[in-house]
Amino acid sequence: MAAVDMRMKPPRQLWGLAVGLGLIGWGCSALRHGLLHSNAYDLGLFDQWVWLISQGLPPISSMEHVHVLADHGAWLLYGTGLLYKLISSVQWLLAGQALALSLTAIPIWWLAQQAGVSRHGCWLACGLWWLQPVVFNALLFDVHPETWVMPAFAWALWAERAQRPRLWLALLLVMLGARDGLVLVLGGMGLDLAWRQRWRWSAAVSGLAAGWLLLLSRWLYPWLRDGEGPKAAARMFSHLSGGPMQILQSLDWSGGLQYLVLLCLPCIWLWRRRSLPTLLIALPLVLVNLLSASASYRTLVHHYSLPLALVAVLAAIDGGLAADRPRHRLPRSLIWATACWLALAKPWFFTGPYLQRLPHLPSTQEALAEVHPNDAVLTTSYLVPHLSQRRRIAFPKASFNRELSDQTWTVLLLNPTDPGWGSTRKVQRRLIDQAERDDWHCRDWPSGLTLCRSSEPEHAERLHGLASDPRPPFS
Repeated sequence: MAAVDMRMKPPRQLWGLAVGLGLIGWGCSALRHGLLHSNAYDLGLFDQWVWLISQGLPPISSMEHVHVLADHGAWLLYGTGLLYKLISSVQWLLAGQALALSLTAIPIWWLAQQAGVSRHGCWLACGLWWLQPVVFNALLFDVHPETWVMPAFAWALWAERAQRPRLWLALLLVMLGARDGLVLVLGGMGLDLAWRQRWRWSAAVSGLAAGWLLLLSRWLYPWLRDGEGPKAAARMFSHLSGGPMQILQSLDWSGGLQYLVLLCLPCIWLWRRRSLPTLLIALPLVLVNLLSASASYRTLVHHYSLPLALVAVLAAIDGGLAADRPRHRLPRSLIWATACWLALAKPWFFTGPYLQRLPHLPSTQEALAEVHPNDAVLTTSYLVPHLSQRRRIAFPKASFNRELSDQTWTVLLLNPTDPGWGSTRKVQRRLIDQAERDDWHCRDWPSGLTLCRSSEPEHAERLHGLASDPRPPFS
């Protein structure tokens, strides 16, 4: 197929609905952020990286002490830095994520028509994507660059089936620019192609995945991390170092089984024997998630399973949707998908958990207004994304045991009554007590929020002197 013909062109209504849902998704994520439920990991982290890029500064996080490319090899963030040059706003990240997830329905329409699915079936395929619980949950889990390339992933699947090798390879490279972990998806595509005996295509995508992984692990990561390799691998799979029986005993069997059931639930009834090669695309990522030491990889709450949602929809396209009379299954299909979405997605958070900090918004906004652009800020994790466009920012982790005198902080903005993710009341109370003993100027609010500013002007001078130094001066 040389090009997308008019017959495969998605209808205007689909474009309008996709953009509309994207704007609604952006509103949801922006509202969550405004309600103080975004976090240092990962919205604050990516916002600081992109802001540093836009300012021409070394993109080294003051929270993780790592270069942006040494985290997950996400070179796409450099492109986002150009947008920050226009307006430095975290809303670029939130809007881009929401629109990318929603507009993934466009190449899904192409894939459905390519498979011979009727018009009603094409609409159903798009609806199945929008109603995937992990899609909505990823939308509300801060920002992660792999969400931006879901349209590229779907489009790459179309390009492979349409025999468009140059477009296919270009889209694969875009995918790799979002996250190193997407090499697992490329490896799965290699399995699918090998199953269908498309050996040259399988070798190409497998070689690309292996080459990119070697480039990162053997050259880029050691270069940017002083000789250290991938940080995630050792943390995720350290429990697999024993014998076979020890490994089997260490696996989360019940959690893994529940994860697989919930992952398959929205679309499994549409899978057929013809879906099996497509499901091979998911195999490497599923295995890694099951074997990971972190249970967060085996939930639909986080973004780690997002590519699997697209594979599930494509397997439904290749299976039941490609069969006859999809119009008869459209109503019950949408009812089932909607029921799964209501049960497994988290829109109800806006009626409960996301409103917990609503009474404290006025005092928080007042405190944030007192922080200056050049301040080096130590704050709670949920306030980091509101202050992350600066050289020095972090949050006091539970293991934080350094003295204020050893640091370059000029401002503390803490709340021991609500310490946020990764911190404790004890740590934050100790830091505020230190600041008061050192004669910092402190102000507190009835919500428990306390702002302390260093009374020593040399702190600010030291900060400016360190501006050109890419090495973080604190931990």
